[in-house]
Amino acid sequence: MPRSTLQRRFLRAHSLCALCLLAWSAAARADVQVDVRGLPEEIRDNVMVFLSVERYKKADDLSAQTLERLQNRIDREVKAALKPFGLYAPEVKSEVARSGNNSDRDWRVTVTVEPGPAVMVGQVDVKVTGPGATDPVFRRILDTPPIRRGDQLSHPAYESLKGSLQRAAANYGYLDATMVRNELLVDPPQLTASVALEIDTGARYRFGATSIEQDVIDEVLVRRYLRYTQDEPFDATELLRTQFALDDSQYFSTVEVLPEERDREQHIVPISIQAEAARRHRYSFGVGYGTDTEARGTVTWENRRINARGHRFRTEIRAAARTKSLSARYLIPIGDPAVEKLLFELNDRSEDFADLQTNSLDFRPSITHVRGRWQRELFTIATRTTSDSANLNLTDTLLIPGISYALVPRGYLGEALFGRELYAELRGSQSSLGSDSDFLQVRAPAERVFDIAPGWHVVGRIEVGATAVGEFSQLPGSQRFFAGGDRSVRGFGFNQLSPLTPIIDPLSGLQALDPVSGEPLFEKLGGKHLLAGSTELVRDLPRNFAVALFADFGNAFDKFGDPIEYAVGLGIRYRLPVVTVGIDIAQALTTPAGDGTRPGPRFHINFSPKL
Repeated sequence: MPRSTLQRRFLRAHSLCALCLLAWSAAARADVQVDVRGLPEEIRDNVMVFLSVERYKKADDLSAQTLERLQNRIDREVKAALKPFGLYAPEVKSEVARSGNNSDRDWRVTVTVEPGPAVMVGQVDVKVTGPGATDPVFRRILDTPPIRRGDQLSHPAYESLKGSLQRAAANYGYLDATMVRNELLVDPPQLTASVALEIDTGARYRFGATSIEQDVIDEVLVRRYLRYTQDEPFDATELLRTQFALDDSQYFSTVEVLPEERDREQHIVPISIQAEAARRHRYSFGVGYGTDTEARGTVTWENRRINARGHRFRTEIRAAARTKSLSARYLIPIGDPAVEKLLFELNDRSEDFADLQTNSLDFRPSITHVRGRWQRELFTIATRTTSDSANLNLTDTLLIPGISYALVPRGYLGEALFGRELYAELRGSQSSLGSDSDFLQVRAPAERVFDIAPGWHVVGRIEVGATAVGEFSQLPGSQRFFAGGDRSVRGFGFNQLSPLTPIIDPLSGLQALDPVSGEPLFEKLGGKHLLAGSTELVRDLPRNFAVALFADFGNAFDKFGDPIEYAVGLGIRYRLPVVTVGIDIAQALTTPAGDGTRPGPRFHINFSPKL
């Protein structure tokens, strides 16, 4: 027989044997189920980590003899797993039996635990000595320790208290701190334990000089991003905030803000900052869909570093079913460049508001400052607006100065805010400034999340707007209020809630009539005032999902006291890292004047701040 034929037959036989071995191995693999009873979930999970039978139950060579040896370990492994929870005298019973299918390879291991009496904490002696003894950082830890006299002993709570003291020392500049005492004494027969911790803080270090290595923008501008100053007490959180501020500036591709070797005699910590340039130009394209905007697309170009002083320029084109815009922005960082800026904006946009179409060309210089938790913006809008409807054709040239205040999060570093806890804006126009219309307008939206129980939240939202104007017909369409839509009264279409204005027949001068029904015709051109709000009850679900039950109310109107519209609905929430995506089904409970019939259920997609 030829040699090659023998080789082929040998290879076939070898492969067949290998397949048989694999099949036998798969068939021989044991199926072991481990059931631990008598313990709360947290303690049970810790026991499962300790059990050898749980770790080895998927082993290919798990024989009955091996399983017996693993069973012999169960008693001491369970007792070791219970000690961190103050349970030093449990009774442990284990049983190994064949599972219901009577297979020789399938087993059920049942572990029944009677926890017994718990060790209780008697004496707790925690001290902070040294120069930092009176520092509020340590006092807050001592005032609310995770382990107290009378508590059931918990090793994790003890370690948490010790770790909190050590982290506070490291983070807040007590870099030479030492644990003088570190004792957890347990007396199992007496079921008591005592805790003794003492940390000597040593001297607190201060920030030293900061060296900066980068050739991207002026060093003076980089230093204005620092969240600390030289000779202040060292605080590691301020280094982290500096890192975030420089990262968010978008001038750099990489940034490192690191403490250098500390000076133990002078008690100072020098800081080193190293950064590399980011790409100067950035292009972005986006498409999406929202029930308010329908299909939409965006094209953006940004020059993130026009010069070494950090000036930047951005232009953007937006297109959607109800709005189109072309905008250009020139930004100059001022003061604290992370949160303060001088901005010049030019916007050309077209928008549909119910039965009103507007076309506006705006020039808007503004200056933004942050003081504490309040962000203040001073702005002026020079605009030329054309408003069109069946009976309205109005072109206005306006100069609108204004001021706004917004409540920002603690430690705010200029990041985009997807919602405002509180915002108030006052703007107006006066003919003495060359405007075609005189009005004064205030708008104040607010939103707050209340945690009422674990996994339960209430989201409250309200928006109020009011206008003082001599002749409402002279108020430009872009300055009028509408309600309805994803972020307003769900159950009604986007901007579909508005006072009704009669449509006048240009030939007769009388109100126009529907040619079929003969009913008077009206159009929705916006209102002088606005009131809208919502209350949501949100229940958390696994995997970042949540379900919400909500009720909305609101309307746009010409005088307070006019009817308010209502809607209720049910929604699903999915939490992303910075925002929550909501999908809602809403049903109107009222019928707006002039609509004839109540709207049916409406589908909404919205984005809101993460709960």
